[in-house]
Amino acid sequence: MMDQIKLEELLSDVKTGEVTVAEALKRLESLPFENLGFARLDLHRDLRQGLPEVVFCQNKTPEQIIIIMKKLWEHHDHVLGTRLSPDAANIVQKGLPEADYDPMSRLLQLSRGELPQAGKDAPYGMVVSGGTADQPVAEEAAITLEFLGSRVIRAYDIGVSGVHRLFDQHALLSEADVIISVAGMEGALTSVVGGLVSCPVIGVPTSVGYGANFQGISALLAMLNACAPGIAVVNIDNGFGAAVYAHSILRRIGK
Repeated sequence: MMDQIKLEELLSDVKTGEVTVAEALKRLESLPFENLGFARLDLHRDLRQGLPEVVFCQNKTPEQIIIIMKKLWEHHDHVLGTRLSPDAANIVQKGLPEADYDPMSRLLQLSRGELPQAGKDAPYGMVVSGGTADQPVAEEAAITLEFLGSRVIRAYDIGVSGVHRLFDQHALLSEADVIISVAGMEGALTSVVGGLVSCPVIGVPTSVGYGANFQGISALLAMLNACAPGIAVVNIDNGFGAAVYAHSILRRIGK
């Protein structure tokens, strides 16, 4: 119960006398973190950063993921897990039948009620990708943004090998408040997008490409060395990190 809304409700109940101070203290005992033995859950993160701890599922056992997700769901209405393989997801969903799994993005969600949704006139982030092969990383970014309550517009397979496809999206790009550009191979899409727009651009290099792509290092270096100004770059295949960064921008604009 450590998200901001529930904490405000608790304090309000204390003020009106519906909850005693002793009862409130009991509920707040696990405020900093909860020690599960193999993991320490940061239950205070939503108050500090505006979003709860997200579970990085890769290299965790399905059993560990189930325990962590269940415990987080006791304290938050919406819980997200990233990088969950389809094989592990089959096991996890047996222990968490309420969970929703997307095999493209490899994201697992637990939600109590509807996710927060931005209005049609809210600031929006645009997620673009160079090729269809980049879509898993692009969807990780887009779905994470939606999970966090941001408005998202997608434009996939608009890479520079057919640059007219990118120019066809110019109206949407020019009105976006932040753009996440996902590209593998040589990563040129991000430089081109950065030269077309005035909003912040977040480059996400992907590991898509032939041998000399070095599993995304060539795209990473190309984005880091882009001549277009105003580009930030996250780690290879890190759609989630790009989404959190973009959401922090959109949230500030919304305020």
